[in-house]
Amino acid sequence: MFLSLIFHTHQPVGNFDFVNEHAFESAYLPMVDLLERHPGVHVALHVSGSLLDWLMEHHPELLERLKTLVARSQVEILTGGYYEPILVSLPDVDKFGQIRKLTETIQKTFGATPRGLWLAERVWDPYLVKPLAEVGVEYVVADDTLFETVGFDRERDLFGYFMTEEQGKTVAVFPSLMHLRYTIPWKSVEENIEWLREQYRSELRTFQPKLAVMADDGEKFGVWPETFRHCWESGYMERLFQALESNRDWLHTTTPSYFLDHYAALGRAYLPSASYMEMGEWSLPPARAYELSNLREDLERDANRLILRFLRGGLWRNFMVKYEEINHMHKRMLRVSQTVHAMPEGPDKRLALDLLWAAQSNDAYWHGLFGGIYLFHFRVTNYANLIAAEMLASEDDQALTVEQVDFDLDSRADLVLSGQPFYMMWDLARGGALREWDHRPARYNLLNLMTRRDEGYHQDLLAAAAENRIIVVDEAERADPARSDLVRVKERGIERYLIADWYRRGSFIDHFLREDATLDGFYHSAFPEQGDFVILPYEAEWKSDGKTASIQLARDGHVWVGGDHLPVQVVKQFELVQGLETMKVVYVVRNRSDRVLSVRFGVETALAFDAGDSPDYCTFETGGRPSALTEVAAHERIAQYQTTTRIRNLRVQVALSEPATLWRFPLETVTLSEAGFERDYQGTVFVHLWDLALQPGAEWRMTMSLEARMLE
Repeated sequence: MFLSLIFHTHQPVGNFDFVNEHAFESAYLPMVDLLERHPGVHVALHVSGSLLDWLMEHHPELLERLKTLVARSQVEILTGGYYEPILVSLPDVDKFGQIRKLTETIQKTFGATPRGLWLAERVWDPYLVKPLAEVGVEYVVADDTLFETVGFDRERDLFGYFMTEEQGKTVAVFPSLMHLRYTIPWKSVEENIEWLREQYRSELRTFQPKLAVMADDGEKFGVWPETFRHCWESGYMERLFQALESNRDWLHTTTPSYFLDHYAALGRAYLPSASYMEMGEWSLPPARAYELSNLREDLERDANRLILRFLRGGLWRNFMVKYEEINHMHKRMLRVSQTVHAMPEGPDKRLALDLLWAAQSNDAYWHGLFGGIYLFHFRVTNYANLIAAEMLASEDDQALTVEQVDFDLDSRADLVLSGQPFYMMWDLARGGALREWDHRPARYNLLNLMTRRDEGYHQDLLAAAAENRIIVVDEAERADPARSDLVRVKERGIERYLIADWYRRGSFIDHFLREDATLDGFYHSAFPEQGDFVILPYEAEWKSDGKTASIQLARDGHVWVGGDHLPVQVVKQFELVQGLETMKVVYVVRNRSDRVLSVRFGVETALAFDAGDSPDYCTFETGGRPSALTEVAAHERIAQYQTTTRIRNLRVQVALSEPATLWRFPLETVTLSEAGFERDYQGTVFVHLWDLALQPGAEWRMTMSLEARMLE
């Protein structure tokens, strides 16, 4: 009987040093110490390129110790995409580049050539076989749930490896057993050894020794809540390795490559596009995700629990449907990839490729139990790398250009402006809203927002609040240990922040509000909208001579005034000059009806500053008084204001030709982490309001000037 333990370790691009240091002290260092004390235990290890970079800078001594373990064949190192991308999301040329970069780094760092590959978030697609084989990968590790969905029995059939094929190219696939992932380190060492002994003694013999694979996150052994105490302070991992050594008469630890070299495949397997069970659930729309979660819980207790093997939820790619922000960032990445790969060979291209690949780091391209797309600093880092890569590719061309393209690949036209100092994208099909506004010298996307939306796990929070089952994290240690139904939160009353927006947030979104609309209603996305301008198409005209650009967006729509549906035209014209950090927006509202038009017109804008919830770093200011971006506040007769981020060294100043009532409020999302439910700042919304009374055929004009400039 063979056991292969495979530990995957990764820290995201742009993660905070103190987070990485905590993982080092709590998981990585103790694991290397343990392996050195038990030379008879053989394991496989995957270290992502971004974590390798951090270790090279902060703890090179750990890598030297690992090199010794590799040299004595106790540890096998796996390759992967350097910056831990979801491989199925990348152009093939980037798949090749990322894998080759990590393979070459492993060769240089550890003196060994990796044969196996770790799939980021264990996302598999049958097409991957061909590019993986072409780049020299001999095997991958996949969840046993993928095998179950095509008819394999995890309790009988998966003690070995299988061959899979695409267009005549082959790769070996090792199934990682869910049973071991769920019992190591959660069940006692004795129970785990006894389960392995049962498999060894089972009459379900194969033509060769059995292999059981456990492949999971290395951070599970020390970083996850309570695991440091359990794994290291209480000695679980020490006892486990002692047990593995003391049972060597029948149980051998091994690496996948050793088993691959000495034993044949159990057969062929063609696996579906999928990942681990939870990922399939998280990728579904909120209501379906909640239904699937409940269904699985019911089936676990039901006599028909065998049905579970056929449930796998959605595809990872569905995150690009579920979250428009993920799709936007992904399609931006694809456009930058095309631009960078068109560069002539040389040092600039090599640097641009590395920045592009860093922007493909998976952590901001999905969302589950961990923060994912909701973690602001991951999005900031991805956009910074994309902007920097694109600037390297176009540094000789600073001219302002405008093109109409299907940016987000939804069959509808969008408008893109590029040049210096800005890159912008307008969503023509949905309100003519500005969705991206990059300040290129600062490498910063000022509209890196998250729209508030329902999540399946919000239902658990609402139910717990209704049933008084909420406990604040700081009070958890004093809770009754028998109360397993308690739901942890970072702050009491957090359920009040469960707000879902009915449209995607952005800038220059045009509203016609009923006279009884309030700031509180707008903040809660429950306000009386009277116009049809927020989510419907605008027509575009533009011109650019390289030095200047003029973009006019117009919609002939309607506004309800009382019981009348009156025709109204809204025109917004954007004026930009090459090299100037300013944008002028001229608004015109025309009454196309034969009646007096009395309406409340609003222009919604937004800004996304990371750490915007800290007044020490980011502020709003009007009339000389700075305040927090998280305030829900109203201001009367405002003609100018400014917002500042000291982290990004940027200030955005706004001037209005017609003084307005200004509403402002934070976009805050409620997400679930391992520690409990928490509130996260995602940006600030500004709503500029004017009361208009237009005669038939009359028009109203207003100019909004925005300057986004670097601080001295």
